[in-house]
Amino acid sequence: MWMSTFARLALPALQRSTSATACQALRACRRPGRAAGPLPSRLTSMQLRAQQTLGSASLPLARHSVRHVRALDEERMMEVEWEDGGQSLYPFTWLRDNCQCPLCTLESAQARKLLMSDLDIHTGVNVVEVTNDYKVSIVWPDQHTSVFDAEWLKKRCFSAAARQAMQEELFLNERYYWDSKLRIPTADYQEVLHDDKAALAWLLALRRVGIVYLKGAPGEQGQVARLAERIGYLRLTFYGHTWQVQDKYMANNVAYTSGRLSLHSDYPALHFAPGVQFLHCITQAEEGGESEVVDGFHMAEQLQREDPEAFRTLSSLLVDYTDTGTDYCDFMLQSKKCIIDVTADGRVERINFNNATRDSVLDLPVHQVQPFYRALKAYVDMMNRPENVVTYRMMPGDIVTFDNWRLLHGRKNYISRPDRLRHLEGAYLDWDEVMSRLRILRASVHGNI
Repeated sequence: MWMSTFARLALPALQRSTSATACQALRACRRPGRAAGPLPSRLTSMQLRAQQTLGSASLPLARHSVRHVRALDEERMMEVEWEDGGQSLYPFTWLRDNCQCPLCTLESAQARKLLMSDLDIHTGVNVVEVTNDYKVSIVWPDQHTSVFDAEWLKKRCFSAAARQAMQEELFLNERYYWDSKLRIPTADYQEVLHDDKAALAWLLALRRVGIVYLKGAPGEQGQVARLAERIGYLRLTFYGHTWQVQDKYMANNVAYTSGRLSLHSDYPALHFAPGVQFLHCITQAEEGGESEVVDGFHMAEQLQREDPEAFRTLSSLLVDYTDTGTDYCDFMLQSKKCIIDVTADGRVERINFNNATRDSVLDLPVHQVQPFYRALKAYVDMMNRPENVVTYRMMPGDIVTFDNWRLLHGRKNYISRPDRLRHLEGAYLDWDEVMSRLRILRASVHGNI
């Protein structure tokens, strides 16, 4: 089977490089922003190796050549005419700020050496021309010369379409929304550890879908740490580098009991909550303990559509969270979060909801208290609709990896025997390090496109 949830971005490239069966599976997937239907989910080694352009399908594949350049002195911009007939505009100030010569850029670190205090933001140009090797050369009034590669310039074009393409390449903001019909993408634990293409496919699915299941891990502690090392390093929290989800006497967290856990995200009591969570099943309960997940972004979009006022409330009012106890060390946390974080352009970027650690302190004017509860109840009721929840049962050796900023996860209550106590080992990572590894793997597997 195939990881079909990449249809929109991957299909054009896959049509050039993979089998008809794979392409048909991709076409069957819904577009981002709509709930997915049943998805083929198993990734085999052969199919992982087939996706030669999967991680870069949205990137330009053709080299760009410059036909002509000219300085627009009145507008203080350089106009580039491309061989394909397109045109791009680049401000003089931006060009001078981003000179790639050794005096202005430390190439080994790809870092700017030119100081802002030394930048003339009103600079003009003396000469702009296309060199014999089709690069763009600029001579500035102080006789400093900057030379730019055509492909470098093209990717940094200021048009809306080019900027959107670059942001998608850098951050992979497109998401594939899903409901209870999702078949969770699955990969082999050992392949992810040892094969770059398998690791890339895993991280792409984690970013796009929000959850990936890994099978075949040894049934002993330490596997989440090994998996984290494949990316970078573990996120240390007050519960330790890794933590053991078991029944505990005088538990300092509701997860360390055998009761039901309602749908939640982890650690909103931290101002910067962990972005990714790993859970490894070492021993499963004799009865119960099934896991539940819901796509918080999909639910936020659905709430905005069905109850705009509730969405506005949850994306604008700050809620207090608290967490107190002793584990790796003693802690007394407080934070303030919107339940739904939204970017300046209206895109949902994070869900912050944990009913267990939501504080009794509610820093709202009294007239906003009831509207807040109404909005939160509407969102939680929507998440708990059976058509929105995916339920699965982990078995020893299974590792579930998921987006803690997007998914809400829960657990049914369970019964364990004294000789068979339910035991999961968990760990956190941050999205910065996960995305860093994804970009490195993409460059390694596909080359710097």
